[in-house]
Amino acid sequence: MTAPRLRAEHDLPAAELGAIEEQLNSGNRRLTGRNDDRNLVYVLRDEAGRAIGIAAGYSWAGIAELELMWVDESCRGFGHSGKLLDAFVAEAAARGARRIWVSTHDFQAPGLYEKAGFERMAELTGWPEGHSNIILCKTIVESG
Repeated sequence: MTAPRLRAEHDLPAAELGAIEEQLNSGNRRLTGRNDDRNLVYVLRDEAGRAIGIAAGYSWAGIAELELMWVDESCRGFGHSGKLLDAFVAEAAARGARRIWVSTHDFQAPGLYEKAGFERMAELTGWPEGHSNIILCKTIVESG
C-alpha cells in the first residue's frame, strides 16, 4: 500500500464532507452507546417561501447544540429571533436534552441568549482578532 497523500481541498463537495462527518458520528455513537442524534431545524419563511430566518443544530445524548442562528437583516426587530430560539429550545427539551449549547461572537447576539436563560460558560478573546467568541449553555429544568 502506498503512503496516503495530504493535499488542500478547500472546496470539498458538501456530499463528501457529509459522508466523512457521518463516519465520525458513527464512531461517536458506537463509543457512547447513544444513537439518538437528529437534526433540529426551524426555518422562518416569507410569503414567497424564501428563508428569512433559521435556528439549526442537533440533539444527541441528552444535549442539543444550536449551530446556526440567523434572521435576514430586513426582518430583524420583529421578535423573529426569539421565536426561532424558543422553538429550538422547546423541541430540544421535548427530545430530552438537559443542556443546550451555543457559540456566538460579541458582535452577534449574546444578549439574546442570555435573555432566554443561557449562561456564559467561556469567553475566548481574540476570536476573531479584536473580538470574542462566547460559549453559552442553557440548562433545562425538569418540571414535576
